[in-house]
Formats: sequence, structure tokens, C-alpha cells
Amino acid sequence: MNKVYSLGYGGWSNLKEFVGFLKSLGIDILVDVRRFPTSRNPEFKRENLEAELYKHGIRYECVSEGLGGYRKGGYQKHVETEAYWEGIRRLTKLAEDGNVAIMCLERSHKYCHRKFIAETLSEMGIEVIHIEA
Repeated sequence: MNKVYSLGYGGWSNLKEFVGFLKSLGIDILVDVRRFPTSRNPEFKRENLEAELYKHGIRYECVSEGLGGYRKGGYQKHVETEAYWEGIRRLTKLAEDGNVAIMCLERSHKYCHRKFIAETLSEMGIEVIHIEA
């Protein structure tokens, strides 16, 4: 299984530069783990992000249902749900198809729900590389 990259788009104001960065990492599939895949920056709204990634040969997948943040009772409690584990299964299946990056807004995984996803993947023996660009 391939490694999984983890990054936030916060700090990137230009979608084309962000996509170029993903290309430089060899990302084949960007997995959006935002609970609500929208943004104050219109370039990073789901439909615009998906369209731009497609132009550059990067597949876009949204797993907000299972892995998105902002959960009632906190994300740590959400980790115990079947919805979370279904999201993890979907993510690991995608990682079998190519180089995957999980993406949210927060630049640092330390302040983002991606840290829980990364812990789960690490416990499963999957290497997680955190990018804070």
C-alpha cells in the first residue's frame, strides 16, 4: 500500500499553485476530508477544486460523510463510529489505487482532525507524511 500525505490548503491563495504542488508530490488522488467541502476562497470550493484537479490528471474524492471534522461530541468520539471506519476503509482502498493526499483547511495536522485520521492509519501500518507548506 502506498503512503498517505496529509495537508491543509490554508495559506495557499492560488489554486493553480496548490495543484502544481500536488503534482510535484506525485499525488494521484486528493481526498477531501472537510465536513463541509466549501471555502471562503472560491477557488477551494469543492466544484472548483474538483474541476481544476481534473484538468491536471488528479482524481478528487470527497469523504466528508465518514471523515469530515466538526462532529457533535468531538472528533475523538466520532472515531468510534461505523461511519468513521467506513471512511477509513474507503480511504485505504483509494490508497491502493495511487498516491493519496488527505486535505482539509488547517495547515498543521496538529490542530486539525486529520491528526486522528493519521493516528488510525499509522496504527494500521500505513505511513503518513504531513506536509505543512
